[in-house]
Amino acid sequence: MASLFIISGDQKGDYYPIGVRTIVVGRDEALPVQVLDDLVSRKHLQIRYDAREGQYHALDMKSKHGVFINEKKVDEEAVLLDGDEILIGQTTLLFTEKNFEDWESARSHFKKVGERMRPTHIQ
Repeated sequence: MASLFIISGDQKGDYYPIGVRTIVVGRDEALPVQVLDDLVSRKHLQIRYDAREGQYHALDMKSKHGVFINEKKVDEEAVLLDGDEILIGQTTLLFTEKNFEDWESARSHFKKVGERMRPTHIQ
């Protein structure tokens, strides 16, 4: 159902399928999504799926440095939309509602996403 890509930081290119479960993102090694960033709290961010609404929600878990979605600080639970960029510490995550069959198809999508960031040069 949904996936996270790390698009900046030391783990750039990492891919995590989320599905319809609740996950916690942070520095703690026991978490399903561990982010190795000194500015990320042990339990920094929660992402959960609300089946009634058919939407994903992000919640700052009282982290020291906060959670930013599309450059806006999140103070309350926020709805995630396809293509949202989530900044925790110095690491940016890309949220997509797409699910991938395997790591290779996810990586192929990630490359396409990265190409969107390139500026267009007009000659």
